[in-house]
Amino acid sequence: MHNNDPITLEIIQNSLRSISDEMFYTIAKTAMSPIIYEVLDMATAITDPKGELASAGAGIPAFVGALDKSVKAIIAKFELEQINDGDIFITNDPYYGGVTHLNDVVLIKPVFMAQEIIAWAVNIAHWNDVSGKSPGSMSVDATEIYQEGIRIPAVKLFVNDEPIQSVIDMLTVNSRMPDFLKGDLWAQISALRLGSKRIISLINKYGKSTYIQAVDSYLELGQAMAEKAIKALPDGKYEINEAQDDGSHLFVSIEVADTSLIIDLTQAPEQSALPINLSKDGTMLACQMALMGLIGDRQLANGGCFRVLDVKTRVGSIYDVSEPGPCGIYFETMIRLNDLIWRCLAEKITDSLPSGNFSSICATIMGGKHPDTGKHYSIIEPEIGGWGAGDGFDGANAMFCAMHGDTFNCPAEIAETRYGVTVGQVALNDEDAGAGEYRGGKGVVIDYVIRSDNSFLTCAYTRNKIAPWGLNKGQDGSVNRVEVIRTNGTVEEYAMASEVTLDSDDIVRIITANGAGFGDPKQRKTAALMDDIRNGYVSLEYAKEHYGFSASRGGSHE
Repeated sequence: MHNNDPITLEIIQNSLRSISDEMFYTIAKTAMSPIIYEVLDMATAITDPKGELASAGAGIPAFVGALDKSVKAIIAKFELEQINDGDIFITNDPYYGGVTHLNDVVLIKPVFMAQEIIAWAVNIAHWNDVSGKSPGSMSVDATEIYQEGIRIPAVKLFVNDEPIQSVIDMLTVNSRMPDFLKGDLWAQISALRLGSKRIISLINKYGKSTYIQAVDSYLELGQAMAEKAIKALPDGKYEINEAQDDGSHLFVSIEVADTSLIIDLTQAPEQSALPINLSKDGTMLACQMALMGLIGDRQLANGGCFRVLDVKTRVGSIYDVSEPGPCGIYFETMIRLNDLIWRCLAEKITDSLPSGNFSSICATIMGGKHPDTGKHYSIIEPEIGGWGAGDGFDGANAMFCAMHGDTFNCPAEIAETRYGVTVGQVALNDEDAGAGEYRGGKGVVIDYVIRSDNSFLTCAYTRNKIAPWGLNKGQDGSVNRVEVIRTNGTVEEYAMASEVTLDSDDIVRIITANGAGFGDPKQRKTAALMDDIRNGYVSLEYAKEHYGFSASRGGSHE
């Protein structure tokens, strides 16, 4: 017997979302690393027995569609009789269901009822250091995945609810920060146990068949919402070819056909010798993020949403890397692809999609010896930047990129305490750029003052040469970069760099891009432009040159 009452089904569906969120906040409250408990670089989810995403908690949008793929990798690797109640699996390897890069560690627990798998609880979190050639386990010059850290190829971590100590020992001995690793590991384990307990309680309350009916109808709702979003787009074939900072070109072809979306990426560059490659699953994530942007309801994300999407890749390309290609900086290719898909559609459908934004993770990794504790520290941060304007609105200031939607920047007080650096300033980027009838949002400028010699900086920024793109005569934004200001006054500029040596009192200045404008700047309302000048968003000289502003004429446009 099952209950088809729609209210009961919706209660179960919302309960699944609540369970995912409760798992998420369990990790946030118990993890050891600020990258997890402050920045929230993690995600949680529940899947159905076959690994289809049933609900997703808060967290990074790029992770939302990753966890179902990890579960399916476990199902593919292990025979059903090898999976038992009390097991917990672990993977971080993009060639074994890890999807992204080795820092992102996925833990997976089957949920049993009457000796049958009824669901999977799963989570992912960014660990500070998993070995590899460089501290922080990310470098822009790795040439194979073996240089990026310890590979965990979807193995058991727990049996009969007991840890396999030999596996935990291998993980901890390979990290430069074992205490943080163990703290973060147990935070993820506690979240899985809580999620499993809540799912079983939910099924006991409403019955197994009703629970299954609720999950199935929720997936159908996701599919219906995706079909509605695609149907709102004009049918046709859209293509774009965009130059990149490194001189390469990326091409995408998108076909909208009634309620299906076909994204063809087969004309991609060959896989790189550098760590900018994406696994096929990672490429799916970039496309799924774009789709969820069209649907406009992040909380709805489930496997049904993605049934409408067909993504074509070519094995051996940067979108479908072959082993042992490195993937440590995968995220910049992912955000480039997501932005490319967005631009491809936005240039055809200008009334509903915004212009280009800073569109980079702007991964900033610094480390060294903590001046107060003498222990090794690692700062691993995504950065916030300026978003593009759209028809009727200015771009948002200082927001994370599309991949990091629900994350937060690390507070200065935490950075100074845990990392042993001084935060010199956090300000909006006052460079002029992104003019338009609606102007682009502002990026940021952040100064970190280093307090110990022989520290290091690794960074991975794109949109460093090719600025965010304007729409409908709106102007391009500015570019992302890092400056190292030495104590003798010299300034070095970086975008992609590994282990740049830093000494005491050197300043690491992070500068993120201002977003692009929308519409002809000459059409911007005078009152809005005067507010911009008064608040320092636009200089008087820039207003004269790009907006036709004339102070001598009472502030009116020329």
